[in-house]
Amino acid sequence: MPSIFELYGYKVFFWSNENSEPIHVHISKGRPIPNSTKVWLTKRGGCILANNNSKIPDKDLNAIMETIASNYFYIISKWKETYQLDDVKFYC
Repeated sequence: MPSIFELYGYKVFFWSNENSEPIHVHISKGRPIPNSTKVWLTKRGGCILANNNSKIPDKDLNAIMETIASNYFYIISKWKETYQLDDVKFYC
């Protein structure tokens, strides 16, 4: 599972078998875990919380979501590189 970055002790990462889904990242404290928090990237350059399965506190989650939105193009480039794609699908 490719790690994108770490922030406040949380890993932001992709699972290695999700390239058929719209672009998204997972977040978990410490090491990546199944059923972690999931965030979709949008066509308009933002992000939407799909779920907070990791139970990340709102203050931390808001800061992480801002960082994800600020790194929008970086995350897209890492998605394309990781899954060897020319284009990405978006949730909305």
